[in-house]
Amino acid sequence: MASNEDSDDLRRLHSMGYAQELRRILGGFSNYALSLSIICILAGGITSFHVGFCAVGGAAAGFIWPAWTLVSLCVALAMGQVASAFPTAGGLYHWAAILGGRFWGYLVGWLNLAGLVTVLAAINVGTVRFAGTLAGTQAEHPLFQAAIVAAITLSQAAINHMGIRATRFLVDFSGWWIVGVSIAIVLVVAALAPSLSIGRVFTWSNLSGQPAEAPVWPASESVPWLALMAVLLPAYTITGFDASAHASEETIDAAREVPKAMVRSVMVSGIAGWIMLSIVAASIEDPRLVAEAGEGAFMRALELAAGRPASVAIGWAAVAAQYLCGLATVTAASRMAWAFARDGGLPWSAILAKVSKRTRAPAACVWLVATVSVLFTIWTPIYATIASICAILLYLSYVVPLVLAARALGREWTALGPFHMGAWFKPAAIVSAAGCAGLVVIGVQPPNDQAMFALAGLGAMLMTCWWVVASKTFSGPPRIGAPDAGRLVVIRTREAAIKRGDPGP
Repeated sequence: MASNEDSDDLRRLHSMGYAQELRRILGGFSNYALSLSIICILAGGITSFHVGFCAVGGAAAGFIWPAWTLVSLCVALAMGQVASAFPTAGGLYHWAAILGGRFWGYLVGWLNLAGLVTVLAAINVGTVRFAGTLAGTQAEHPLFQAAIVAAITLSQAAINHMGIRATRFLVDFSGWWIVGVSIAIVLVVAALAPSLSIGRVFTWSNLSGQPAEAPVWPASESVPWLALMAVLLPAYTITGFDASAHASEETIDAAREVPKAMVRSVMVSGIAGWIMLSIVAASIEDPRLVAEAGEGAFMRALELAAGRPASVAIGWAAVAAQYLCGLATVTAASRMAWAFARDGGLPWSAILAKVSKRTRAPAACVWLVATVSVLFTIWTPIYATIASICAILLYLSYVVPLVLAARALGREWTALGPFHMGAWFKPAAIVSAAGCAGLVVIGVQPPNDQAMFALAGLGAMLMTCWWVVASKTFSGPPRIGAPDAGRLVVIRTREAAIKRGDPGP
């Protein structure tokens, strides 16, 4: 069975003009665990809890979280259909280039890569600040915080440098660990909380202006507006499931397993996150007391419910999950950068497109994304701003290919993969686009208005680079279709060189 799947994977990859350069050893669970690890409700769900709770209280868990989960599920389902037809490491970049042309491929490639790099920054900054809360100290100086973030990020890069075999073991463990710790939080709070009330989960409380010395959200009388701000809690968290697509060329039976992994990771994260956050919200007797903790709101709520020893133990278990979340993000970001460089989309593409002779990992791209991520945290050490930027960039990179796909479906795009939604694809793409448009608006509101300048600057830079250089030099991915005899010889020669340990230029 495995050899047949491998043969089908090779035929699909060859039809898209690519050689099998990465090591294809991931099963369906490993691919799913990769996206589950990057979504990581123990990272975004915990470290961003204050973003939702300090807006509208328990309703952020009861109403806002499941509502955005449905939007994310629409995105994942629609992305799954495109990923099934075009299972390559380039993922969204590749889809946009095929379905919309070189310009859209170039734009989406940079948006997705920037989103993955900034989400890595958000994860590791969040990990450092959350661990500091547990330890009773914070790295208040930006450069000191950046130094700790750098140590964490470079260790994650070092593990990725060892190849997909080492990474697979840790990512598989991470998938089980996230679910296990989430269940532990639910059981501990249910057993030890002084009181639980389901009504608290669905109560709208205006907690803006808290904490007074550095409010999460500026004081506002508009609960509907604060409800929109609370969307950033699930939007920060349920991102990164495109990782399954970026691992396509390392996954067996990718056309089937990648779409299932994306959808499953969103469903499991959405449901598990809803239950976990709801039980914590149900235990909060005094919402304002928790909101006054600001970034430490989740741990304040957990400590009030379960006591200091239990909450600290769970907190450190979550830190382990957050570290593995960053590890998985390095994996996904490096594969995307490698695939983009393979088609000439990055500076120094010839160097970045090489794979390691020993591990067949894109080593240069591993260190590139790790380094740029650390540098970004120096530019803005503020967690909420980093998270806002990464969420907007990622969802933009998700939605643009879906809009292009909806336009091309039935015309330029007729060959679907084994996973498809039938008549439901276009409605899912419309919901995805509407959700993303709303996210862009709320993601640049104060105190995260610095995100607007970062996004505008990136957009201006990309337009300039395209018109001045890339429109003349960037060729995009190869033409889709059965390769001619000459091209097939080149592809197979490349694969033979890789197997000999000589990846070449």
